[in-house]
Amino acid sequence: MTAIQQSRGGLRPLRDLIPFVSPYWRILAAALAALAVAATATLILPLAVRSMIDLGFARENAAHINQYFLKLFAVACLLALATAARYYFVARLGERVVADIRAQVYAHVIGMSPGFFETTRTGEVLSRLTTDTTLIQSVIGASASLALRNLFLLLGGFTMLTVTSPRLTGFIIVGVPVVVLPIILFGRRVRRLSRASQDTLADTSAVAGETLNAVQVVQAFTHENLEARRFAQAVEVAYNTALQRIGVRAVLTALVILLVFGAIVMVLWLGAHAVLDDRLSAGQLSQFVLYAVLLAGAVGGLSEVWGELQQAAGAAERLQELLAAQSTITAPARPRTLPQPVRGAIRFDRVTFHYPSRPDHAALDGFSLEVRPGETVALVGPSGAGKSTVFQLLLRFYDPRQGHIFLEGVDIAQLRPQDLRRQIGIVPQHTVIFAEDAMSNIAYGRPDAGEAEVKAAAQAALADEFLERQPEGYHTFLGERGVRLSGGQQQRIAIARAILKDSPVMLLDEATSSLDAESERLVQQALDHLMQNRTTLVIAHRLATILKVDRIVVMEQGRVVATGTHEELVKQGGLYTRLAELQFGVQAA
Repeated sequence: MTAIQQSRGGLRPLRDLIPFVSPYWRILAAALAALAVAATATLILPLAVRSMIDLGFARENAAHINQYFLKLFAVACLLALATAARYYFVARLGERVVADIRAQVYAHVIGMSPGFFETTRTGEVLSRLTTDTTLIQSVIGASASLALRNLFLLLGGFTMLTVTSPRLTGFIIVGVPVVVLPIILFGRRVRRLSRASQDTLADTSAVAGETLNAVQVVQAFTHENLEARRFAQAVEVAYNTALQRIGVRAVLTALVILLVFGAIVMVLWLGAHAVLDDRLSAGQLSQFVLYAVLLAGAVGGLSEVWGELQQAAGAAERLQELLAAQSTITAPARPRTLPQPVRGAIRFDRVTFHYPSRPDHAALDGFSLEVRPGETVALVGPSGAGKSTVFQLLLRFYDPRQGHIFLEGVDIAQLRPQDLRRQIGIVPQHTVIFAEDAMSNIAYGRPDAGEAEVKAAAQAALADEFLERQPEGYHTFLGERGVRLSGGQQQRIAIARAILKDSPVMLLDEATSSLDAESERLVQQALDHLMQNRTTLVIAHRLATILKVDRIVVMEQGRVVATGTHEELVKQGGLYTRLAELQFGVQAA
Protein backbone atom coordinates (compact mmCIF):
# COMPACT_ATOMS: atom_id res chain seq x y z
CA MET A 1 0.00 0.00 0.00
CA THR A 2 1.12 3.56 -0.52
CA ALA A 3 0.60 4.78 2.99
CA ILE A 4 0.75 2.05 5.63
CA GLN A 5 -0.55 3.29 8.92
CA GLN A 6 1.54 2.95 12.04
CA SER A 7 0.89 -0.27 13.91
CA ARG A 8 -1.29 0.38 16.93
CA GLY A 9 0.01 -2.62 18.85
CA GLY A 10 -1.77 -5.12 21.07
CA LEU A 11 -5.28 -6.24 20.25
CA ARG A 12 -6.62 -2.73 19.72
CA PRO A 13 -7.17 -3.23 15.96
CA LEU A 14 -9.76 -5.88 16.85
CA ARG A 15 -11.93 -3.04 18.17
CA ASP A 16 -12.53 -2.10 14.54
CA LEU A 17 -14.60 -5.28 14.27
CA ILE A 18 -17.16 -4.12 16.85
CA PRO A 19 -19.34 -2.25 14.27
CA PHE A 20 -19.51 -5.45 12.24
CA VAL A 21 -20.42 -7.62 15.25
CA SER A 22 -22.88 -5.31 17.03
CA PRO A 23 -25.79 -5.72 14.53
CA TYR A 24 -25.86 -9.41 15.46
CA TRP A 25 -25.93 -8.96 19.22
CA ARG A 26 -28.70 -11.56 19.61
CA ILE A 27 -26.49 -14.27 18.08
CA LEU A 28 -23.60 -13.06 20.23
CA ALA A 29 -25.76 -13.16 23.37
CA ALA A 30 -26.93 -16.69 22.58
CA ALA A 31 -23.32 -17.79 22.06
CA LEU A 32 -22.21 -16.22 25.35
CA ALA A 33 -25.11 -17.84 27.22
CA ALA A 34 -24.24 -21.25 25.80
CA LEU A 35 -20.59 -20.65 26.66
CA ALA A 36 -21.45 -19.75 30.27
CA VAL A 37 -23.58 -22.88 30.68
CA ALA A 38 -20.86 -25.13 29.24
CA ALA A 39 -18.16 -23.59 31.43
CA THR A 40 -20.37 -23.87 34.53
CA ALA A 41 -21.03 -27.53 33.78
CA THR A 42 -17.29 -28.09 33.48
CA LEU A 43 -16.67 -26.43 36.87
CA ILE A 44 -19.27 -28.65 38.53
CA LEU A 45 -17.42 -31.88 37.69
CA PRO A 46 -14.63 -31.57 40.33
CA LEU A 47 -17.29 -31.11 43.05
CA ALA A 48 -18.82 -34.43 42.04
CA VAL A 49 -15.44 -36.13 42.16
CA ARG A 50 -14.82 -34.80 45.69
CA SER A 51 -18.17 -36.13 46.90
CA MET A 52 -17.46 -39.54 45.40
CA ILE A 53 -14.03 -39.82 47.01
CA ASP A 54 -15.08 -38.54 50.43
CA LEU A 55 -18.21 -40.73 50.57
CA GLY A 56 -16.25 -43.73 49.31
CA PHE A 57 -17.56 -46.84 47.57
CA ALA A 58 -19.00 -48.65 50.60
CA ARG A 59 -22.07 -50.86 50.05
CA GLU A 60 -24.17 -48.71 52.38
CA ASN A 61 -23.57 -45.70 50.08
CA ALA A 62 -24.88 -47.48 46.94
CA ALA A 63 -27.92 -45.21 46.69
CA HIS A 64 -25.73 -42.10 46.85
CA ILE A 65 -23.42 -43.53 44.21
CA ASN A 66 -26.34 -44.18 41.84
CA GLN A 67 -27.59 -40.63 42.31
CA TYR A 68 -24.08 -39.32 41.84
CA PHE A 69 -23.61 -41.01 38.48
CA LEU A 70 -27.09 -39.95 37.28
CA LYS A 71 -26.29 -36.36 38.17
CA LEU A 72 -22.90 -36.69 36.54
CA PHE A 73 -24.54 -37.94 33.33
CA ALA A 74 -27.04 -35.06 33.45
CA VAL A 75 -24.14 -32.60 33.73
CA ALA A 76 -22.45 -34.31 30.78
CA CYS A 77 -25.64 -33.96 28.70
CA LEU A 78 -25.90 -30.29 29.62
CA LEU A 79 -22.23 -29.80 28.71
CA ALA A 80 -22.71 -31.50 25.33
CA LEU A 81 -25.79 -29.45 24.41
CA ALA A 82 -24.26 -26.17 25.54
CA THR A 83 -20.99 -26.85 23.68
CA ALA A 84 -22.88 -27.68 20.47
CA ALA A 85 -24.98 -24.52 20.81
CA ARG A 86 -21.88 -22.44 21.43
CA TYR A 87 -20.21 -23.82 18.32
CA TYR A 88 -23.29 -23.20 16.16
CA PHE A 89 -23.86 -19.61 17.23
CA VAL A 90 -20.19 -18.64 17.21
CA ALA A 91 -19.52 -20.21 13.79
CA ARG A 92 -22.63 -18.54 12.39
CA LEU A 93 -21.55 -15.19 13.79
CA GLY A 94 -18.08 -15.58 12.29
CA GLU A 95 -19.42 -16.39 8.83
CA ARG A 96 -21.88 -13.48 8.92
CA VAL A 97 -19.37 -10.90 10.12
CA VAL A 98 -16.69 -11.92 7.62
CA ALA A 99 -19.22 -11.83 4.77
CA ASP A 100 -20.13 -8.26 5.77
CA ILE A 101 -16.46 -7.25 6.05
CA ARG A 102 -15.65 -8.64 2.61
CA ALA A 103 -18.65 -6.92 1.06
CA GLN A 104 -17.87 -3.56 2.67
CA VAL A 105 -14.16 -3.66 1.83
CA TYR A 106 -14.89 -4.60 -1.78
CA ALA A 107 -17.57 -1.91 -2.12
CA HIS A 108 -15.09 0.63 -0.77
CA VAL A 109 -12.19 -0.46 -2.97
CA ILE A 110 -14.27 -0.69 -6.17
CA GLY A 111 -15.18 2.98 -5.70
CA MET A 112 -11.58 4.15 -5.34
CA SER A 113 -10.19 6.41 -8.04
CA PRO A 114 -7.69 4.99 -10.58
CA GLY A 115 -4.95 6.89 -8.77
CA PHE A 116 -5.29 4.43 -5.88
CA PHE A 117 -4.59 1.49 -8.21
CA GLU A 118 -1.56 3.22 -9.71
CA THR A 119 0.32 2.51 -6.50
CA THR A 120 -1.63 -0.47 -5.09
CA ARG A 121 -1.32 -3.92 -6.59
CA THR A 122 -4.54 -5.81 -7.20
CA GLY A 123 -3.04 -8.97 -5.69
CA GLU A 124 -2.44 -7.07 -2.46
CA VAL A 125 -6.10 -6.09 -2.27
CA LEU A 126 -7.24 -9.64 -3.08
CA SER A 127 -4.98 -11.04 -0.35
CA ARG A 128 -6.58 -8.77 2.19
CA LEU A 129 -10.06 -9.68 0.97
CA THR A 130 -9.39 -13.41 1.26
CA THR A 131 -6.50 -14.39 3.54
CA ASP A 132 -6.93 -11.62 6.11
CA THR A 133 -10.69 -12.05 6.35
CA THR A 134 -10.21 -15.80 6.77
CA LEU A 135 -8.02 -15.11 9.81
CA ILE A 136 -10.70 -12.88 11.27
CA GLN A 137 -13.31 -15.54 10.57
CA SER A 138 -11.17 -18.03 12.49
CA VAL A 139 -10.97 -15.69 15.47
CA ILE A 140 -14.66 -14.72 15.60
CA GLY A 141 -15.84 -18.20 14.73
CA ALA A 142 -13.56 -20.12 17.07
CA SER A 143 -10.66 -18.44 18.85
CA ALA A 144 -12.65 -15.66 20.50
CA SER A 145 -15.14 -18.09 22.04
CA LEU A 146 -12.30 -20.36 23.19
CA ALA A 147 -10.61 -17.36 24.76
CA LEU A 148 -13.81 -16.42 26.61
CA ARG A 149 -14.35 -20.03 27.64
CA ASN A 150 -10.82 -20.32 29.00
CA LEU A 151 -11.15 -16.96 30.73
CA PHE A 152 -14.40 -18.13 32.34
CA LEU A 153 -12.74 -21.38 33.45
CA LEU A 154 -9.72 -19.42 34.69
CA LEU A 155 -11.82 -17.12 36.88
CA GLY A 156 -14.21 -19.87 38.01
CA GLY A 157 -11.44 -22.36 38.63
CA PHE A 158 -9.43 -19.80 40.60
CA THR A 159 -12.48 -18.98 42.74
CA MET A 160 -13.08 -22.67 43.48
CA LEU A 161 -9.39 -23.19 44.26
CA THR A 162 -9.58 -20.41 46.83
CA VAL A 163 -12.70 -21.95 48.39
CA THR A 164 -11.09 -25.39 48.50
CA SER A 165 -7.72 -24.38 49.99
CA PRO A 166 -6.72 -20.72 50.42
CA ARG A 167 -3.22 -21.72 51.50
CA LEU A 168 -2.42 -23.75 48.38
CA THR A 169 -4.06 -21.09 46.19
CA GLY A 170 -1.66 -18.53 47.66
CA PHE A 171 1.28 -20.49 46.28
CA ILE A 172 -0.35 -20.44 42.83
CA ILE A 173 -0.85 -16.67 42.99
CA VAL A 174 2.88 -16.21 43.60
CA GLY A 175 3.61 -18.07 40.34
CA VAL A 176 1.13 -16.11 38.17
CA PRO A 177 3.53 -13.27 37.19
CA VAL A 178 6.09 -15.86 36.11
CA VAL A 179 3.53 -17.27 33.66
CA VAL A 180 1.89 -14.04 32.48
CA LEU A 181 5.09 -12.11 31.70
CA PRO A 182 6.25 -14.48 28.89
CA ILE A 183 2.75 -14.38 27.36
CA ILE A 184 2.88 -10.58 27.11
CA LEU A 185 6.45 -10.39 25.81
CA PHE A 186 6.16 -13.22 23.30
CA GLY A 187 2.67 -12.08 22.27
CA ARG A 188 4.03 -8.77 21.01
CA ARG A 189 6.67 -10.60 19.03
CA VAL A 190 4.05 -12.95 17.55
CA ARG A 191 1.91 -10.01 16.44
CA ARG A 192 4.78 -8.28 14.65
CA LEU A 193 5.71 -11.51 12.88
CA SER A 194 2.06 -12.20 12.02
CA ARG A 195 1.78 -8.81 10.34
CA ALA A 196 4.98 -9.41 8.41
CA SER A 197 3.76 -12.88 7.44
CA GLN A 198 0.52 -11.48 6.03
CA ASP A 199 2.40 -8.82 4.07
CA THR A 200 4.71 -11.35 2.46
CA LEU A 201 1.76 -13.62 1.67
CA ALA A 202 0.06 -10.69 -0.03
CA ASP A 203 3.20 -10.19 -2.12
CA THR A 204 2.96 -13.75 -3.40
CA SER A 205 -0.68 -13.19 -4.36
CA ALA A 206 0.26 -10.01 -6.19
CA VAL A 207 3.02 -11.76 -8.14
CA ALA A 208 0.74 -14.66 -9.07
CA GLY A 209 -2.15 -12.40 -10.07
CA GLU A 210 0.06 -10.21 -12.23
CA THR A 211 1.61 -13.09 -14.19
CA LEU A 212 -1.56 -15.17 -14.53
CA ASN A 213 -3.37 -12.17 -16.00
CA ALA A 214 -0.60 -11.92 -18.58
CA VAL A 215 0.01 -15.63 -19.11
CA GLN A 216 0.08 -15.36 -22.90
CA VAL A 217 2.79 -12.70 -22.76
CA VAL A 218 4.76 -14.81 -20.29
CA GLN A 219 4.55 -17.85 -22.57
CA ALA A 220 5.23 -15.83 -25.73
CA PHE A 221 8.53 -14.67 -24.23
CA THR A 222 9.18 -18.18 -22.84
CA HIS A 223 9.49 -16.79 -19.32
CA GLU A 224 7.58 -19.59 -17.60
CA ASN A 225 10.64 -20.76 -15.68
CA LEU A 226 11.66 -17.20 -14.84
CA GLU A 227 8.22 -16.35 -13.44
CA ALA A 228 8.05 -19.69 -11.62
CA ARG A 229 11.38 -18.89 -9.94
CA ARG A 230 10.20 -15.37 -9.07
CA PHE A 231 7.02 -16.74 -7.50
CA ALA A 232 8.98 -19.47 -5.71
CA GLN A 233 11.26 -16.79 -4.22
CA ALA A 234 8.24 -14.83 -2.99
CA VAL A 235 6.76 -18.01 -1.53
CA GLU A 236 10.07 -18.79 0.18
CA VAL A 237 10.17 -15.34 1.77
CA ALA A 238 6.60 -15.84 3.02
CA TYR A 239 7.53 -19.31 4.31
CA ASN A 240 10.58 -18.07 6.20
CA THR A 241 8.58 -15.27 7.80
CA ALA A 242 5.81 -17.69 8.76
CA LEU A 243 8.44 -20.07 10.14
CA GLN A 244 9.70 -17.36 12.48
CA ARG A 245 6.15 -16.74 13.67
CA ILE A 246 5.53 -20.46 14.20
CA GLY A 247 8.80 -20.81 16.11
CA VAL A 248 7.99 -17.96 18.48
CA ARG A 249 4.48 -19.31 19.08
CA ALA A 250 5.89 -22.78 19.73
CA VAL A 251 8.37 -21.41 22.28
CA LEU A 252 5.58 -19.40 23.90
CA THR A 253 3.32 -22.46 24.19
CA ALA A 254 6.07 -24.71 25.55
CA LEU A 255 7.23 -22.12 28.06
CA VAL A 256 3.74 -21.45 29.41
CA ILE A 257 2.88 -25.15 29.74
CA LEU A 258 6.20 -25.85 31.46
CA LEU A 259 5.78 -23.01 33.93
CA VAL A 260 2.13 -23.76 34.63
CA PHE A 261 2.49 -27.47 35.19
CA GLY A 262 5.75 -26.98 37.11
CA ALA A 263 3.88 -24.71 39.50
CA ILE A 264 1.02 -27.23 39.77
CA VAL A 265 3.39 -30.10 40.61
CA MET A 266 4.91 -27.97 43.35
CA VAL A 267 1.48 -27.10 44.75
CA LEU A 268 0.33 -30.73 44.62
CA TRP A 269 3.41 -31.81 46.52
CA LEU A 270 2.47 -29.36 49.23
CA GLY A 271 -1.15 -30.59 49.08
CA ALA A 272 -0.09 -34.22 49.53
CA HIS A 273 1.73 -33.27 52.74
CA ALA A 274 -1.40 -31.36 53.88
CA VAL A 275 -3.46 -34.56 53.47
CA LEU A 276 -0.88 -36.53 55.43
CA ASP A 277 -1.10 -33.90 58.20
CA ASP A 278 -4.97 -34.09 58.15
CA ARG A 279 -5.29 -30.45 57.06
CA LEU A 280 -7.11 -31.57 53.85
CA SER A 281 -9.29 -34.56 52.98
CA ALA A 282 -8.46 -36.78 50.02
CA GLY A 283 -11.62 -35.52 48.28
CA GLN A 284 -10.60 -31.90 48.79
CA LEU A 285 -7.16 -32.56 47.37
CA SER A 286 -8.69 -34.35 44.37
CA GLN A 287 -11.05 -31.42 43.88
CA PHE A 288 -8.12 -29.02 44.13
CA VAL A 289 -6.13 -31.09 41.63
CA LEU A 290 -8.96 -31.07 39.09
CA TYR A 291 -9.49 -27.34 39.44
CA ALA A 292 -5.76 -26.82 39.13
CA VAL A 293 -5.74 -28.88 35.93
CA LEU A 294 -8.67 -26.84 34.60
CA LEU A 295 -6.84 -23.67 35.55
CA ALA A 296 -3.64 -24.84 33.86
CA GLY A 297 -5.53 -25.88 30.75
CA ALA A 298 -7.25 -22.50 30.65
CA VAL A 299 -3.95 -20.64 30.94
CA GLY A 300 -2.36 -22.84 28.27
CA GLY A 301 -5.40 -22.34 26.03
CA LEU A 302 -5.27 -18.59 26.53
CA SER A 303 -1.60 -18.53 25.58
CA GLU A 304 -2.39 -20.48 22.41
CA VAL A 305 -5.36 -18.29 21.53
CA TRP A 306 -3.38 -15.16 22.35
CA GLY A 307 -1.09 -15.84 19.42
CA GLU A 308 -4.09 -16.30 17.11
CA LEU A 309 -5.66 -13.08 18.39
CA GLN A 310 -2.41 -11.25 17.72
CA GLN A 311 -2.38 -12.63 14.19
CA ALA A 312 -6.00 -11.58 13.65
CA ALA A 313 -5.22 -8.13 15.02
CA GLY A 314 -2.65 -7.70 12.27
CA ALA A 315 -5.21 -8.83 9.69
CA ALA A 316 -7.84 -6.43 11.06
CA GLU A 317 -5.32 -3.61 10.89
CA ARG A 318 -4.57 -4.36 7.24
CA LEU A 319 -8.28 -4.42 6.36
CA GLN A 320 -8.84 -1.18 8.24
CA GLU A 321 -6.10 0.41 6.15
CA LEU A 322 -8.12 -0.40 3.04
CA LEU A 323 -11.31 0.98 4.56
CA ALA A 324 -9.48 4.10 5.72
CA ALA A 325 -8.01 4.80 2.26
CA GLN A 326 -9.70 7.85 0.77
CA SER A 327 -10.49 8.26 -2.90
CA THR A 328 -9.13 11.41 -4.48
CA ILE A 329 -12.35 11.66 -6.50
CA THR A 330 -15.40 12.38 -4.38
CA ALA A 331 -18.82 13.89 -4.90
CA PRO A 332 -19.21 17.50 -3.71
CA ALA A 333 -21.27 18.19 -0.60
CA ARG A 334 -23.94 19.85 -2.74
CA PRO A 335 -23.67 18.40 -6.24
CA ARG A 336 -25.15 20.23 -9.17
CA THR A 337 -27.32 18.67 -11.85
CA LEU A 338 -26.86 18.88 -15.60
CA PRO A 339 -29.38 20.80 -17.68
CA GLN A 340 -31.70 18.49 -19.61
CA PRO A 341 -31.48 17.29 -22.23
CA VAL A 342 -27.70 16.86 -22.23
CA ARG A 343 -26.47 17.86 -25.69
CA GLY A 344 -22.76 17.21 -25.11
CA ALA A 345 -21.07 20.62 -25.01
CA ILE A 346 -17.52 20.06 -23.66
CA ARG A 347 -14.86 22.57 -22.72
CA PHE A 348 -11.34 22.14 -21.33
CA ASP A 349 -10.07 25.42 -19.89
CA ARG A 350 -6.27 25.63 -19.44
CA VAL A 351 -6.02 22.21 -17.85
CA THR A 352 -2.72 21.03 -16.36
CA PHE A 353 -2.43 17.53 -14.95
CA HIS A 354 0.26 15.23 -13.51
CA TYR A 355 -0.36 11.54 -12.83
CA PRO A 356 0.22 10.63 -9.15
CA SER A 357 2.89 8.10 -10.14
CA ARG A 358 4.67 10.70 -12.31
CA PRO A 359 4.43 13.97 -10.37
CA ASP A 360 7.34 15.59 -12.24
CA HIS A 361 5.88 15.08 -15.72
CA ALA A 362 2.88 17.05 -17.00
CA ALA A 363 0.57 14.79 -18.99
CA LEU A 364 -1.43 17.87 -19.95
CA ASP A 365 0.05 21.38 -19.86
CA GLY A 366 -2.31 24.32 -20.26
CA PHE A 367 -4.63 22.22 -22.45
CA SER A 368 -7.71 24.02 -23.80
CA LEU A 369 -10.36 22.59 -26.12
CA GLU A 370 -13.99 23.35 -26.86
CA VAL A 371 -16.25 20.77 -28.49
CA ARG A 372 -19.67 21.82 -29.75
CA PRO A 373 -22.76 19.62 -29.25
CA GLY A 374 -22.95 16.94 -31.91
CA GLU A 375 -19.40 17.62 -33.16
CA THR A 376 -16.94 14.82 -33.87
CA VAL A 377 -13.40 15.71 -32.86
CA ALA A 378 -10.36 13.48 -33.34
CA LEU A 379 -7.27 13.68 -31.13
CA VAL A 380 -4.05 12.71 -32.86
CA GLY A 381 -0.39 12.86 -31.93
CA PRO A 382 2.52 10.68 -30.91
CA SER A 383 2.39 8.34 -27.94
CA GLY A 384 2.56 10.27 -24.68
CA ALA A 385 0.99 13.37 -26.18
CA GLY A 386 -1.86 13.27 -23.63
CA LYS A 387 -4.72 11.94 -25.76
CA SER A 388 -5.83 9.22 -23.35
CA THR A 389 -5.40 11.63 -20.45
CA VAL A 390 -8.09 13.82 -22.01
CA PHE A 391 -10.49 10.87 -21.76
CA GLN A 392 -9.36 10.05 -18.20
CA LEU A 393 -10.02 13.61 -17.02
CA LEU A 394 -13.33 13.94 -18.88
CA LEU A 395 -14.55 10.79 -17.11
CA ARG A 396 -13.21 12.35 -13.90
CA PHE A 397 -11.01 9.44 -13.02
CA TYR A 398 -8.59 12.17 -11.94
CA ASP A 399 -8.92 15.87 -11.14
CA PRO A 400 -6.63 18.37 -12.91
CA ARG A 401 -4.00 20.21 -10.92
CA GLN A 402 -5.00 23.45 -12.62
CA GLY A 403 -7.85 24.50 -14.88
CA HIS A 404 -11.42 23.28 -15.24
CA ILE A 405 -13.48 20.95 -17.42
CA PHE A 406 -17.08 21.74 -18.27
CA LEU A 407 -19.99 19.66 -19.57
CA GLU A 408 -23.03 21.67 -20.60
CA GLY A 409 -21.40 24.66 -18.93
CA VAL A 410 -21.18 22.90 -15.55
CA ASP A 411 -17.79 22.21 -13.97
CA ILE A 412 -17.62 18.42 -13.78
CA ALA A 413 -16.01 18.70 -10.33
CA GLN A 414 -19.40 20.00 -9.12
CA LEU A 415 -21.22 16.87 -10.35
CA ARG A 416 -21.55 13.46 -8.75
CA PRO A 417 -19.07 11.26 -10.63
CA GLN A 418 -21.82 8.72 -11.36
CA ASP A 419 -24.10 11.43 -12.84
CA LEU A 420 -21.25 12.59 -15.09
CA ARG A 421 -20.27 9.12 -16.27
CA ARG A 422 -23.85 8.18 -17.13
CA GLN A 423 -23.64 10.78 -19.89
CA ILE A 424 -20.51 9.26 -21.44
CA GLY A 425 -20.12 6.06 -23.42
CA ILE A 426 -16.70 4.64 -24.16
CA VAL A 427 -15.13 2.07 -26.48
CA PRO A 428 -11.63 1.50 -25.09
CA GLN A 429 -8.65 0.38 -27.10
CA HIS A 430 -8.14 -2.62 -24.81
CA THR A 431 -11.54 -4.23 -24.46
CA VAL A 432 -12.60 -5.66 -21.12
CA ILE A 433 -14.66 -8.84 -21.42
CA PHE A 434 -16.07 -10.28 -18.21
CA ALA A 435 -16.17 -14.01 -17.50
CA GLU A 436 -19.87 -14.23 -18.37
CA ASP A 437 -21.98 -14.85 -21.46
CA ALA A 438 -22.27 -12.46 -24.39
CA MET A 439 -25.71 -11.26 -23.33
CA SER A 440 -24.41 -10.14 -19.92
CA ASN A 441 -21.29 -8.54 -21.42
CA ILE A 442 -23.29 -6.38 -23.83
CA ALA A 443 -25.96 -5.61 -21.21
CA TYR A 444 -23.18 -4.20 -19.03
CA GLY A 445 -23.76 -0.99 -20.97
CA ARG A 446 -27.31 -0.81 -19.57
CA PRO A 447 -28.20 -3.63 -17.14
CA ASP A 448 -31.93 -2.94 -17.32
CA ALA A 449 -32.04 -3.41 -21.11
CA GLY A 450 -34.24 -6.16 -22.51
CA GLU A 451 -32.98 -9.03 -24.63
CA ALA A 452 -34.31 -7.44 -27.81
CA GLU A 453 -32.41 -4.21 -27.10
CA VAL A 454 -29.21 -6.14 -26.46
CA LYS A 455 -29.54 -8.00 -29.74
CA ALA A 456 -30.28 -4.76 -31.59
CA ALA A 457 -27.09 -3.23 -30.20
CA ALA A 458 -25.14 -6.34 -31.22
CA GLN A 459 -26.55 -6.12 -34.74
CA ALA A 460 -25.60 -2.45 -35.00
CA ALA A 461 -22.05 -3.35 -33.95
CA LEU A 462 -22.01 -6.32 -36.35
CA ALA A 463 -21.45 -8.65 -33.40
CA ASP A 464 -24.54 -10.73 -34.14
CA GLU A 465 -22.91 -12.45 -37.12
CA PHE A 466 -20.43 -14.33 -34.91
CA LEU A 467 -22.59 -14.57 -31.79
CA GLU A 468 -25.35 -16.38 -33.67
CA ARG A 469 -22.81 -19.01 -34.71
CA GLN A 470 -21.82 -19.74 -31.09
CA PRO A 471 -23.08 -23.04 -29.59
CA GLU A 472 -25.49 -21.25 -27.23
CA GLY A 473 -25.86 -18.01 -29.15
CA TYR A 474 -25.94 -14.93 -26.95
CA HIS A 475 -25.78 -17.11 -23.85
CA THR A 476 -22.40 -18.60 -24.76
CA PHE A 477 -19.79 -18.22 -22.03
CA LEU A 478 -16.97 -16.06 -23.40
CA GLY A 479 -14.22 -17.22 -21.02
CA GLU A 480 -12.09 -15.24 -18.62
CA ARG A 481 -11.10 -11.93 -20.24
CA GLY A 482 -12.88 -13.10 -23.41
CA VAL A 483 -10.27 -15.70 -24.35
CA ARG A 484 -12.81 -17.49 -26.58
CA LEU A 485 -13.11 -14.46 -28.85
CA SER A 486 -10.70 -12.92 -31.34
CA GLY A 487 -9.51 -9.36 -30.80
CA GLY A 488 -11.90 -8.02 -33.41
CA GLN A 489 -14.84 -9.89 -31.88
CA GLN A 490 -14.00 -8.51 -28.45
CA GLN A 491 -13.93 -5.02 -29.91
CA ARG A 492 -17.37 -5.45 -31.44
CA ILE A 493 -18.73 -6.58 -28.06
CA ALA A 494 -17.36 -3.33 -26.60
CA ILE A 495 -18.96 -1.30 -29.40
CA ALA A 496 -22.30 -3.02 -28.84
CA ARG A 497 -21.99 -2.20 -25.12
CA ALA A 498 -21.46 1.49 -25.91
CA ILE A 499 -24.32 1.52 -28.43
CA LEU A 500 -26.65 0.04 -25.81
CA LYS A 501 -25.69 2.71 -23.26
CA ASP A 502 -26.76 5.38 -25.78
CA SER A 503 -25.02 8.31 -24.06
CA PRO A 504 -24.96 11.87 -25.47
CA VAL A 505 -21.13 11.88 -25.34
CA MET A 506 -19.10 9.08 -26.92
CA LEU A 507 -15.40 8.39 -26.45
CA LEU A 508 -13.75 6.14 -29.02
CA ASP A 509 -10.20 5.04 -28.31
CA GLU A 510 -9.04 3.36 -31.53
CA ALA A 511 -12.42 1.62 -31.66
CA THR A 512 -11.62 -0.25 -34.88
CA SER A 513 -7.96 -0.99 -34.22
CA SER A 514 -8.43 -4.76 -33.85
CA LEU A 515 -10.62 -5.33 -36.90
CA ASP A 516 -9.70 -6.67 -40.29
CA ALA A 517 -10.29 -4.45 -43.31
CA GLU A 518 -13.77 -5.79 -44.14
CA SER A 519 -15.00 -5.70 -40.53
CA GLU A 520 -13.47 -2.25 -40.06
CA ARG A 521 -15.47 -0.92 -43.00
CA LEU A 522 -18.72 -2.38 -41.67
CA VAL A 523 -18.14 -1.35 -38.07
CA GLN A 524 -17.12 2.13 -39.19
CA GLN A 525 -20.54 2.38 -40.81
CA ALA A 526 -22.14 1.41 -37.52
CA LEU A 527 -20.01 3.95 -35.68
CA ASP A 528 -20.92 6.66 -38.20
CA HIS A 529 -24.57 5.93 -37.42
CA LEU A 530 -23.82 5.86 -33.69
CA MET A 531 -22.02 9.23 -33.78
CA GLN A 532 -24.93 11.06 -35.40
CA ASN A 533 -26.50 13.73 -33.18
CA ARG A 534 -24.04 13.14 -30.34
CA THR A 535 -20.72 14.61 -29.31
CA THR A 536 -17.85 12.27 -30.10
CA LEU A 537 -14.18 12.38 -29.19
CA VAL A 538 -11.98 9.97 -31.11
CA ILE A 539 -8.40 8.97 -30.33
CA ALA A 540 -6.82 7.84 -33.57
CA HIS A 541 -3.40 6.60 -34.58
CA ARG A 542 -4.56 5.48 -38.00
CA LEU A 543 -5.43 8.72 -39.75
CA ALA A 544 -7.46 6.90 -42.40
CA THR A 545 -10.25 6.40 -39.85
CA ILE A 546 -10.72 10.13 -39.13
CA LEU A 547 -10.60 11.76 -42.56
CA LYS A 548 -14.29 12.69 -42.34
CA VAL A 549 -14.46 14.03 -38.77
CA ASP A 550 -15.51 17.62 -38.19
CA ARG A 551 -12.21 18.63 -36.65
CA ILE A 552 -8.80 17.15 -35.90
CA VAL A 553 -6.83 18.32 -32.86
CA VAL A 554 -3.10 17.64 -32.99
CA MET A 555 -1.46 17.16 -29.60
CA GLU A 556 2.18 17.04 -28.53
CA GLN A 557 3.59 16.99 -24.99
CA GLY A 558 0.22 17.71 -23.45
CA ARG A 559 -0.56 20.75 -25.60
CA VAL A 560 -2.67 21.53 -28.65
CA VAL A 561 -0.26 22.35 -31.49
CA ALA A 562 -2.70 22.48 -34.41
CA THR A 563 -6.37 22.11 -35.24
CA GLY A 564 -8.40 21.82 -38.42
CA THR A 565 -9.63 19.35 -41.02
CA HIS A 566 -7.35 16.81 -42.64
CA GLU A 567 -6.84 18.94 -45.72
CA GLU A 568 -6.18 22.09 -43.72
CA LEU A 569 -3.65 20.43 -41.46
CA VAL A 570 -1.77 18.81 -44.36
CA LYS A 571 -1.42 22.23 -45.98
CA GLN A 572 -0.17 23.79 -42.74
CA GLY A 573 2.76 21.40 -42.50
CA GLY A 574 4.24 20.49 -39.12
CA LEU A 575 3.59 17.43 -36.97
CA TYR A 576 0.33 16.34 -38.64
CA THR A 577 1.89 16.50 -42.10
CA ARG A 578 4.76 14.30 -40.93
CA LEU A 579 2.31 11.78 -39.47
CA ALA A 580 0.27 11.80 -42.69
CA GLU A 581 3.38 11.29 -44.83
CA LEU A 582 4.41 8.32 -42.67
CA GLN A 583 1.00 6.65 -43.08
CA PHE A 584 -0.11 7.68 -46.56
CA GLY A 585 3.15 8.49 -48.29
CA VAL A 586 4.23 11.94 -49.45
CA GLN A 587 2.09 12.09 -52.58
CA ALA A 588 -1.06 10.76 -50.94
CA ALA A 589 -0.67 13.15 -48.03
